[in-house]
Amino acid sequence: MAALLWPALLAGAIIAAYVPTFLGLIDGPWQTEQEGHGPLIIVASLWLVWQSREKLRSASVSSAPVAGWTALLFGLVLMFLARIQQGLLTFEMASIIPVIVGCILLTAGWPTLRILAFPIGFIFFAVPMPDWIIDAATVPLKVFISDTVTRVLYSAGFPVAQNGVMIMIGSYQLLVKDACSGMNSIFALSAIGVFYAYAFRRQEKIRSLLLLLAIVPITILANFVRVFTLVLMAYYGGPDLLEGVVHDLTGIGLFVIAVILLFFFDAMMGLCSSLITRLRRRSGPEIKAQAT
Repeated sequence: MAALLWPALLAGAIIAAYVPTFLGLIDGPWQTEQEGHGPLIIVASLWLVWQSREKLRSASVSSAPVAGWTALLFGLVLMFLARIQQGLLTFEMASIIPVIVGCILLTAGWPTLRILAFPIGFIFFAVPMPDWIIDAATVPLKVFISDTVTRVLYSAGFPVAQNGVMIMIGSYQLLVKDACSGMNSIFALSAIGVFYAYAFRRQEKIRSLLLLLAIVPITILANFVRVFTLVLMAYYGGPDLLEGVVHDLTGIGLFVIAVILLFFFDAMMGLCSSLITRLRRRSGPEIKAQAT
């Protein structure tokens, strides 16, 4: 019982220290479409820890005080500096990762940290991205999608033109907003892809890597379908049709399509792998027969 007192006190102190951080996330970024997946990331990380419970029981306990205190103090200093400034919630949330690492090293050591390395690192997806990163990636994506949609519609014979992120079709002008850039889906889909690759494809390194590399093009493709659909709806039904519920539903549909495409791509890789394995098995006896 006494052995659990120090870890319990340390965990309680850390939780109390980060209560204002989580309250700020709940009242701010986690209410947005872009960062709304944050709480699910926390739950997924806890689930991964629970799945590793047998490994944790068998892991040897060997405290690493030097590395532990270094990581813990670094995280706490980062949290303090971010908290005394305004608008640095990204760094405040990110500081929880070295704090957790430091606590684990102090109480259990490197063997336990190796087991929990992925669940801890996965928390990164719950950290809200800085606005300057989002803006730098959003504008080029919007221009690319607007240009691609315009080219396809023009090739199909529609009266369409483009000026930056403004698409003119018929007598209507449509602005491709930030939500249509695909950045929201890229963040969430990246989290899903990384989680899926670790939980179900951990032993297949190449397949996992290809799955992760496919996230960005799949998201862009799904977002192209969304903008293409919205432009056609505006052309045939007027821009008022896109307001409110319809626009939100297309956003949900976009994400569903992206997830389906991701799993479809994974299934196709599995099918190709099975076919290659069968061909190798069939060619094996033929090669042996020729050798004899």
